[in-house]
Amino acid sequence: MRVALAATVRALPRGAGLAYEPKFDGHRVVVLRTADDVVLQARSGRVITAAFPDLAAAARKLPPETTLDGEVVVWHDGRTDFALVQRRAAATAARAAALARTLPASYAAFDVLDLAGLDLRPRAYEQRRALLVDLLLPLGPPLQPVPMTTDPDLAATWYETLPASGIEGLVIKRLDQPYPAGRRAWRKLRHTDTTDAAAVGWTGSAHRPSALVLVLPNDDTPVVSSPLTGALRTAAAEALAGREHPPEAAGTVTAVGLGELPYRLLDPPLTVEVRHATTRHPPPEVLRIRGDG
Repeated sequence: MRVALAATVRALPRGAGLAYEPKFDGHRVVVLRTADDVVLQARSGRVITAAFPDLAAAARKLPPETTLDGEVVVWHDGRTDFALVQRRAAATAARAAALARTLPASYAAFDVLDLAGLDLRPRAYEQRRALLVDLLLPLGPPLQPVPMTTDPDLAATWYETLPASGIEGLVIKRLDQPYPAGRRAWRKLRHTDTTDAAAVGWTGSAHRPSALVLVLPNDDTPVVSSPLTGALRTAAAEALAGREHPPEAAGTVTAVGLGELPYRLLDPPLTVEVRHATTRHPPPEVLRIRGDG
């Protein structure tokens, strides 16, 4: 299932026929309620159903042959916590049930692609949104439609006030727009200047990586990130767990202020979000690990 994507804008679009949604800081997941069961698919295509038994159980209440697009979030201390979402997504089946009790997940749905076997993707967003709300409101949490407004002034207020809750910006869609699978036809306005990069290796140990080796957009020379925070080291270690790693170093890479460092190869790469990735000085800061490339 190819998901719709969003292109970054630097100012709030205004005009007739636009809808605004909060951009949740979570894990993009497609919920497929099949005729027999539920499949949860990450943006990469990886099936993560076993990691979220709480959401899978809730999704079984959906009509068979229904598909939702949305974001998995974990709330902690009144805000969404991306590191906790990553912890849930990386959990083994044995740990998933316990984490579902201590770190329950919510699903912020922003689109319905199929409903009871009917393909809704060619329909306008405005129609899909109405069907999504009618579908989910009777069910209640943890499956919930994201808020939406057509008022740009209210959207601007959301943009300024919701970051305290972990909301990272806005997604802007046209009301008359079909679902743009695989295309950057939506727009997103974010509070930080970030981009995605490919993590192709790491320094330090697999149990406690100290930094990631990155390939940045439009630059095929690997660079070393700034040192990972404690939470990111844990998330990186969980992402590395269960993978096959060559015992030897992949080579060396230049780290700012440290010179040449040996690093281990990560194959397949992980997609990570970084800040100020347009230059290599200072080194890019890893903000989160999104998952398999």
